[in-house]
Amino acid sequence: MKILLIQDFLRSGGTERQSILLARGFAARGHPTRLLTFRPGGTLAAQVDDLDHPSLQTRDTGLNWWAPGLRAAARAYAPEVVLLMGRMANCHGATLRTALPAARVLATLRTGKTLPWLFRRSLPRVHHVIANSEAAARHLTAAHDLAPDRVSVIPNALVFPANTTASVTDLRARHHATAETVVLLCVAMFRPEKGQADLLKLAARLPTSPPWQLWLAGGGPRLAACRRLARNLGLGPRIVFHDFLADPTPLYQQADLAVLASRSESLSNFLIEAQAHGLPAVAYAARGVGETFVPGETGLLIPPGDTETFLTGLCKLMADPTRRAAMGEAAAHRARERHDPDRTIDAHLDLFARLRQPEHP
Repeated sequence: MKILLIQDFLRSGGTERQSILLARGFAARGHPTRLLTFRPGGTLAAQVDDLDHPSLQTRDTGLNWWAPGLRAAARAYAPEVVLLMGRMANCHGATLRTALPAARVLATLRTGKTLPWLFRRSLPRVHHVIANSEAAARHLTAAHDLAPDRVSVIPNALVFPANTTASVTDLRARHHATAETVVLLCVAMFRPEKGQADLLKLAARLPTSPPWQLWLAGGGPRLAACRRLARNLGLGPRIVFHDFLADPTPLYQQADLAVLASRSESLSNFLIEAQAHGLPAVAYAARGVGETFVPGETGLLIPPGDTETFLTGLCKLMADPTRRAAMGEAAAHRARERHDPDRTIDAHLDLFARLRQPEHP
């Protein structure tokens, strides 16, 4: 099959990492694959040198929505399957189905944000929609009136499998975390909906015993504001900011607990990766978050905005290393099996093949 993946820009988010993983996986299985972006460059652009990766904008205008010549580029490539990744790309589903009558055009829902009008308009016009969680699939059928047989659920794949070898420096010693220090970790782009500011406010209420640190990793537009908030709250060395890491494996390997206060998810890549590395999770129940771990067994699922329950559950886990170890062991087994990259890639290819059968117009 000749496959075209479309993504607006290779920023450092989870959807962009999934796009690269899928493109590389399809190509490795012998399917000619192109990863087409609207904007050139991006934080992850250095990771796609091995891929067929053109961009529509000749220079980066900073406009995520602008896709000059998209229809012409798609016709010239003549794909058999088009996979739209991210909100901006999904806005073009209806246009691409008209422009490519012989192709199968698939939308994806990988966000908890409000969908743009063009995205919503395209949903009933594409051939099929892939949701990355059962919760996202239910949203599609309930809020967008899609028939259940037009939606498939394929969970995200592990981008950083725990059995890979990473160059690990002793981050704990570098940041003066002792063996007794409980390291809380959140890896996510600094955007308002990701909730790092809420985590900092929660951290300001944590007791001093056991000793703890909160590690926040990633880049994004809210990073500077979160740094200021940490200073204003007087959290000092208890908060450690890590910039964007191409591979955050060392953070997972040296942390003790994954924490997430996000208000907008579909399926959290961070929680999947953390669980695969044996980190129990404490997280608000944004859409799909409850599918990234087993509530009560490998993590604690907290009602959105319930800070008291979040703090109570977090404090109990921080004070109970035996329970953390048991939860982490169960988490690693489940996440590595459920989110195996080969399993995810094969699920996409199987769906593509089925949709290309004559009985699927």
